[in-house]
Amino acid sequence: MSSWHRAPLWRRGKLTLILLGFLWSSHAIAYMAHEYAHSFLAWAFHAKSNPLALDYGHLTMNNALYLDDIDENVDYDPLFASGRGSLAALIAVAGVLFGNGVLYLLSRRLYRTAKENGKPMMAFFLFLLVMMNAGNFLSYVPNRTFSTHADMATVERGLNVSPWAIVVLLGVPFALAVWHFFAKILPGARRFLFPAELPAQTGLVLLCAYAVFEFFGSSGFDRYGPASHWIAAVSVYLLFPLSVVLCWPEPLPRD
Repeated sequence: MSSWHRAPLWRRGKLTLILLGFLWSSHAIAYMAHEYAHSFLAWAFHAKSNPLALDYGHLTMNNALYLDDIDENVDYDPLFASGRGSLAALIAVAGVLFGNGVLYLLSRRLYRTAKENGKPMMAFFLFLLVMMNAGNFLSYVPNRTFSTHADMATVERGLNVSPWAIVVLLGVPFALAVWHFFAKILPGARRFLFPAELPAQTGLVLLCAYAVFEFFGSSGFDRYGPASHWIAAVSVYLLFPLSVVLCWPEPLPRD
């Protein structure tokens, strides 16, 4: 990608707008994939009449930016009342497991292809999409695994299992995905996208650490109970700075 510090002001502005657009659209794709995975699976099992009928929330600036007023609009109570708790659990886990999980694997593959074909802008967008899906993994397991409501609580109720079972079954592969992102994907991405730009490489590390461990990692702070609150605190106050230190770019070789 083009050198940032040598670029004229107009080009810096253009690159900034591209970055913001990439961040918003990659977040939106990951978020909507999550919600539609719930909805389409519910529709496939006749638990919902229209898979496109999400609850899109209110037209506010916060919802336009973060989409956090949107949900799958699936009523789980009739499923539990009819003894189909396992189906309720499958629909509830579909968002993070199928929506974000499949998209994570797909975006990783497409990112690698874009790198191999020498397409840095496409690779950058796909890299951010990988990051958004990895962040969603952390946001749900373990951050919201010990809550008394929402997706993970529905999974636990439907399968009649402890939150610790979810931590083991989903938390281990999700943790490996997050580790792989920071240990393998991020170092290669910063060298490919910004081969001679140490400030840009540093900025990319800060962006990824903030997005995964603060933006997504803070999801358990409110409304999900004390256990989720403390898990979120560990993510924000320990894992965020620790990931920055461990992923800090090494000095570039002098010419």
